[in-house]
Amino acid sequence: MLSTNKLRAIYSKIQKQLFFMIPEKWEKICLYASIMDQVNNLQTGEMFFYYYPTGLLKKNPINVYEIPNKFNIDEKEYMKLVDKLYNIINELREAFRENKEEKMWTNLTITIQNLKFNVEYSYEDLIGSKYTSYDRHIIWKCKYLDLPIERLSKKDRKMVEEYYIEENLNNQKTKKYIEGIYKKGVHNIAQYNNEYIKEEEEEKEQNIKPKREKVDKYEEYKRKQEEKKQKEKINIEVEKEEKKKNQILNC
Repeated sequence: MLSTNKLRAIYSKIQKQLFFMIPEKWEKICLYASIMDQVNNLQTGEMFFYYYPTGLLKKNPINVYEIPNKFNIDEKEYMKLVDKLYNIINELREAFRENKEEKMWTNLTITIQNLKFNVEYSYEDLIGSKYTSYDRHIIWKCKYLDLPIERLSKKDRKMVEEYYIEENLNNQKTKKYIEGIYKKGVHNIAQYNNEYIKEEEEEKEQNIKPKREKVDKYEEYKRKQEEKKQKEKINIEVEKEEKKKNQILNC
């Protein structure tokens, strides 16, 4: 039996990563992720998620991949956060794999709303499915984002209708898990960046060396890379000076 404590620990990591990645207040989050086992132990899959901002005038869901442009966030750094989230979900699947009693799921949908964390596991044969990645995205948006089928093209509408019919006929089974969420003390990326910039400015004004750098793994990696570049630059300058000296001595 898969340990409940282990599951909750991974669910907590997923929640915190999601909360961190959304730079504004929100009412609802919906995420889809799939992981498929291919030959030679290779895995393929996809992930996308949307959130609904708080406010009467903001009812359309925001796609995660629109966040960098919408909030002026470095896209490469933000995509590292997306990769980290997907890796945590893969960690969740590996926990199921290690437990032989649990059936392996192929995709899941996570919904967070009204202080509830919902996970719906699905066991569809995605590799043998006639539906493409694009088709599944459209179907998922209709089911979980309430995308009106009337807005779809005639071709997509027919595809979604066929899927619903097949789903009812095949009686596709899912497994659901629900628990409360824990948001206390969790910052989002905008708050984090603002606090870090504020601390830097205060340290400059006071002309003191910071006692502790408030950086995450990605920021630390960037800092180390910058330090490496600076060292290489200094070494190049030193080598140039040495060459000049040697040339003068040889004259």
